[in-house]
Amino acid sequence: MYSSCKHVLKATVAASLIAAALPVLAQKGETVKIAWIDPLSGLMAPVGQNQVKSFQFFAEKFNASNPAGVKFEIIPIDNKLSPAESLNALKSAIDQGVRYVTQGNGSGAALAIVDAVNKHNERNPGKEVVYLNHSAVDPDLTNSKCSYWHFRMDADTSMKMEALTSFIKDQPDIKKIYLLNQNYAHGHQVAKYAKETLGRKRPDIQIVGEDLHPLAQVRDFAPYVAKIKASGADSVITGNWGSDLALLIKAANEAGYTGRFFTYYAGVTGTPTALGQGSAGRVYQIAYNHYNMGGQMQKWQEEFQKKFDADFFTGSVIHIYTLLGEAMAKAKSTDPVKVAAALEGLKSKSFNGEVEMRKTDHQLQQTLYLSVWQKTDAKNSYSAEKTGMTFVPVRTFEPYVSSTPTSCQMKRPG
Repeated sequence: MYSSCKHVLKATVAASLIAAALPVLAQKGETVKIAWIDPLSGLMAPVGQNQVKSFQFFAEKFNASNPAGVKFEIIPIDNKLSPAESLNALKSAIDQGVRYVTQGNGSGAALAIVDAVNKHNERNPGKEVVYLNHSAVDPDLTNSKCSYWHFRMDADTSMKMEALTSFIKDQPDIKKIYLLNQNYAHGHQVAKYAKETLGRKRPDIQIVGEDLHPLAQVRDFAPYVAKIKASGADSVITGNWGSDLALLIKAANEAGYTGRFFTYYAGVTGTPTALGQGSAGRVYQIAYNHYNMGGQMQKWQEEFQKKFDADFFTGSVIHIYTLLGEAMAKAKSTDPVKVAAALEGLKSKSFNGEVEMRKTDHQLQQTLYLSVWQKTDAKNSYSAEKTGMTFVPVRTFEPYVSSTPTSCQMKRPG
């Protein structure tokens, strides 16, 4: 009897251990589909096409090794840079059973997606969707419009401006600034935070002009450059990206404007070529990465360039895969509800040091870099778009420097 009980006990303990171990590997081998919703047509198509390749390239890297043992699959859907088309794309993705979506080009589209995901999740318990924002930087997304289901991997407009103006305030020769931005949420926020932070840090600097122009519609920036020159501005702050920045810089060079440009996205497809050698020492970029990070990031960049004949610049793709893999391992599940809970407050090592997904608003806290356009050299050897030029770091801003407060009142499920 005793022997029989002992065998039963051993079997029970063994079964319990197996049962306890099973959830640890519950998600191993699962395919996690991520719908990519961004432009693949129109003037911003080159940016979108580069980013699809970036997501697919790093899916391969992280599929080979991630702590959850899952396989990532990207489903690209063209939103034509339109909020309305983004909603159609989201519905299509959900109809295909996709539970994770990513988008980043255009805060208007981002705000539409956040609203739609909130409504879907409320109406469809058990079929929740998580939105991983790779590049839409309107601060409202983690303030007044914050959502439990939204996680931003980029630094928002206010964070980048906080870092950028920390550099500008120490440049005594900067006295007159012109603000030129795209006429949508992001452009408005760049102008707003530039005025606020400069007013606080360097009230002597004059804003000598301010313009907003249609997003991805202007083909000739010469009239805007003429206004910049006439204003006497020694520097321009712009949140422009894609064709809107490449064509602006091209027009400035052709018109002989010799002032400085402080940008968010000068490393994005097409702009390095437009910068050319004539922009050396005059164009700055504030971002969470630059072309000469060294280490594993440098190897990935060089491999990406060799494979696609293009530059890798959307580093937030790496944040997405890193944090998703770790959150899924922590949650022992790919269920968006459990993964969202695991993402909150998650700290991880990434290419730019330790990052943290702030629990209060789901805004990633991370190191930012200010870099300047110049010729490659032995230390900074990455040739952007094979121009013989590169972005060289001039200032590093630890997370606490650029971190900005949030007004988010997070509504959590349950």
